[in-house]
Amino acid sequence: MAWLPPEEETGYDGGAVLLVGDQALEVTVHLGGHLEPLDGRFHWYGRIDRSTAVTAAKDAGAASAALVIGDGAPATVRLAEIDPWGHVQVSGTGPPPYPLDAVEVELPA
Repeated sequence: MAWLPPEEETGYDGGAVLLVGDQALEVTVHLGGHLEPLDGRFHWYGRIDRSTAVTAAKDAGAASAALVIGDGAPATVRLAEIDPWGHVQVSGTGPPPYPLDAVEVELPA
């Protein structure tokens, strides 16, 4: 059973809400992801565009938060390093905060 990556770009680029402690921060995110065959889980990652509020939360010690896109469920996100342009790198495992297209899988009989 071979897995081929999708031909078109998948992921999400747009607005989101980052929930850090009791703060709800409006942010812009760029996210993508893939199904990792070694552990069978979906790994998603990307960045939050430069935001003084997010940088302040990160500098205050925030290492994780919840990310919400639209009416979706909150997804736990790890806040990683700040890149040279001021964007915060993020990652998560499991269902991403953005919707995924349905996938059809054919199993051998």
